[in-house]
Amino acid sequence: FKTFLRFWLDDVPAEGTGELLADWRRANVVPIFKKGKREDPNNYRPVSLTSIPGKILEQIIKQTVCEHLERNAVITNSQHGFLKNKSCQTNLISFFDRITSLVDEGNAVDVAYLDFSKAFDKVPHDILVKKLVKCGLDYATTQWICNWLTDRTQRVLINGSSSSWRRVTSGVPQGSVLGTVLFNIFINDLDDGLKGILIKFADDTKLGGVANTPEDRITLQNDLDRLENWAKTNKMNFNREKCRVLHLGKKNERHKYKMGTPGLRAVHVKRI
Repeated sequence: FKTFLRFWLDDVPAEGTGELLADWRRANVVPIFKKGKREDPNNYRPVSLTSIPGKILEQIIKQTVCEHLERNAVITNSQHGFLKNKSCQTNLISFFDRITSLVDEGNAVDVAYLDFSKAFDKVPHDILVKKLVKCGLDYATTQWICNWLTDRTQRVLINGSSSSWRRVTSGVPQGSVLGTVLFNIFINDLDDGLKGILIKFADDTKLGGVANTPEDRITLQNDLDRLENWAKTNKMNFNREKCRVLHLGKKNERHKYKMGTPGLRAVHVKRI
């Protein structure tokens, strides 16, 4: 493998140092349109185009990380994003099978749809590295990932024009090989202490629970408070403008929930 890399680059770091070439930590960011008004920059996803040899080595590191995660069952069952044998379909089936069963039994059920603000871009590197150590990754792999995250630079490319290079101080690169795996590790403890039904597809999170009594609704509100505290502790933010509550069941009291100060907007239909 190193012979192959030397064919590409003359200055491969010494064996065992965990160092990376500066070119492997550079990214050309291109905006990919999602939906909405094209003139609004918030409606574009920033995808990082990085070094091909660097991506090859990322793939090798990813294989090591994924084997460790699977062997030790590190990632919770609530996560359905970027995992083998899981998908958007399994996410929806798993969640709504439980929710519709509760409604069919005559329960009132409330479901909160939660949206993180620029989740992949805001991951704090120091907290992520601590979680890598906590999940039991070996020192060499953790050191390589730490070096891969450190001193990254990027510039934006649009219509043949480019911005100046800027340092990247947080986040996992969208479009990289390792980014999705690292994000799953980062968000893995989001479930800790929750009483309700929580399902994730990467950062796309749904929380549901029975809402028959005031005590039930307090339990669900407590879960929302725990999620808000998790976000603060991990230096993340929920985009409250996009967070919604869906009230299900004929006897639903349509309780008003909140995250922080503002109340969450209730809707009759939620597009998934």
